[in-house]
Amino acid sequence: MKRLLLLTVVLSLLASCSSRRHIEKTMHSGNYDHAISDALKKLHNNKDRKWKQKFVILLEESYNKAVDRDLRTIDKLKKSDNPEHLRMVYDIYVNMDARQEAIKPLMPLRIGKRIIRVPMRDYSKEIFQTRDVLVKYTYSNVQELLVNPTSKMDYRFIYDQLAYIENIQPNYKDVRSLMQEAHFNGIDFVLVEIDNQTHQIIPVQLEQDLLSFETYGLDNFWTAYHSQPQENVRYDFGMQLQLRQINLTPERMLERMHLRQKQIVDGWEYLLDEQGNVAQDSLGNDIKVDRIVNVRARVFEIEQLKSARVSARVEYRDLRSGQLLDAFPLDSEFHFRNSFARMRGDERALTERDVQLLNNRRLPFPTDEQMVFDTGEDIKIRLKSILNSYNLQG
Repeated sequence: MKRLLLLTVVLSLLASCSSRRHIEKTMHSGNYDHAISDALKKLHNNKDRKWKQKFVILLEESYNKAVDRDLRTIDKLKKSDNPEHLRMVYDIYVNMDARQEAIKPLMPLRIGKRIIRVPMRDYSKEIFQTRDVLVKYTYSNVQELLVNPTSKMDYRFIYDQLAYIENIQPNYKDVRSLMQEAHFNGIDFVLVEIDNQTHQIIPVQLEQDLLSFETYGLDNFWTAYHSQPQENVRYDFGMQLQLRQINLTPERMLERMHLRQKQIVDGWEYLLDEQGNVAQDSLGNDIKVDRIVNVRARVFEIEQLKSARVSARVEYRDLRSGQLLDAFPLDSEFHFRNSFARMRGDERALTERDVQLLNNRRLPFPTDEQMVFDTGEDIKIRLKSILNSYNLQG
């Protein structure tokens, strides 16, 4: 028991030393916030234990270095008198406030009898003042950009600037309505249609499913797919699903005959000696042996077959120029297979698979319409993959 306790203490000390070296290395590399975060994790429980004092020292040193670096950086940025640096200044103030808020729950910290008092201050005044100037500056830039945006990328940039304002100062002036306007104008609108070139009627449900974009799990903030043209929308791209050929094989039933035979034990019989008498063992008991018989059966396996193949192609076009942007083949197959069997002879000769087939039944063949619909399910999966991976550039 004492050895186990000693081993536990040794392992804890080794782990502690390893953690301390890791935090020291992180701090000396200048990644002070990471070092602070690691030290806080070590001090989360039992912070006053003697062996944890080294983490208190590392926390204090990393915190002081981080604050000193941030204050010097802010001073340099303010002296540059460049409004583009306002966001950096604001972010540093917010980070400094968050850093000390993370440490506050552990205060006070001690090293021996000395109480550690890390310098803390109220940054709210600096945060709000910098935020107000930053918001006004960013909003003014947005107003200038809105005078003459030339592309959808301009609107997307405008949206990002407005979203930043909304994030740090919600409901500022008309930012929310401007965000809606910028989002609408930054969207690539894609008009989708199905072009049936097969001269065959495709199931209505299949066409509806292929154009039901809410089932595709699309997650693209800047692209909208419409199967029906909408008013007040100028479409940028067209996506056409061309169904080029539908091939259906006839219904077929293939029959194969399998001959099964095996030797099995069918009861027992007395063993006879050379004189035809029942043989006996050394104790005088009659000797019995297994009766081996040959059994046979004929298994007639019937396989129902029908298949459908749809050849398709997806085309993307720039509706503003009429240029073909890209095209993807989209072929799919669906096979209907069903096997069952009948037999003649002794069931004991059958294999496990034979028994399974005998339990199966003949099924009605699916209609041509159902076959095409089932093939379309695979097309839908492939089309979903294309929609999710293809990157339109507006």
